[in-house]
Amino acid sequence: MRSKIRSLISIIRLAGLAVAALGMWGFSTLAEDVLGKQSYAFDTSILLYLRSLHTPLRDRVMLGFTFLGEPNLLLVMCLSLGIVLLARNHRSEAATIALAGGGAIGLNLLLKKLFARARPQLWERVVDVRFYSFPSGHAMISMVIYGLLGYFLGTRFPKQRWLIYSLTVVLIAAIGLSRLYLGVHWPTDVVAGYTAGLVWLITCILSLEIWKELRSLTTASEEEFLSPDPSLEMTND
Repeated sequence: MRSKIRSLISIIRLAGLAVAALGMWGFSTLAEDVLGKQSYAFDTSILLYLRSLHTPLRDRVMLGFTFLGEPNLLLVMCLSLGIVLLARNHRSEAATIALAGGGAIGLNLLLKKLFARARPQLWERVVDVRFYSFPSGHAMISMVIYGLLGYFLGTRFPKQRWLIYSLTVVLIAAIGLSRLYLGVHWPTDVVAGYTAGLVWLITCILSLEIWKELRSLTTASEEEFLSPDPSLEMTND
């Protein structure tokens, strides 16, 4: 039974690594297009189309979604959830979400400085934005934090797992769309943010699963070592 579980975990890891590799390839392709300014016409056409869909109600809805993807809000969520997990003695999960949040924010700032892409200025924006545009911090950090939160909830409530995962995907997609709708990011910014975020999310989940397995194997070995050998007891009798 244990060998089957190990085989299944190995398959999941290989699949995760394959997705991570594809994500890195996609990110590097997008980065190359951005540096060569090959995506400008594509990005502009999408933003101008979204501009034509503006209404007061949609503006409020999109502002709500973009608020849910604010890096500061997500950082507070990370700290709060980490404290709760630590208080309940879930140390590995608490360490993972702290590493995921801090790593995502740090990596996003590094990539923004590296590419130094200016934000779109196709119309007067209703939100105040600063710093560089590529990749989108909202897209990248929400992918990591909400993705990890969805993963935690899915493992905690397996019967509702696919509903939780579906709602998580919808929320992350809506946050990215809100950045385009508000005109503060190019489409390639958002796609690159999702790509880099997915790679980091998979890395965090895999590291957590590997840690859990190693810990369970260590515990099982200790119990085996400490438990008395029945054959010895029979010999003594």
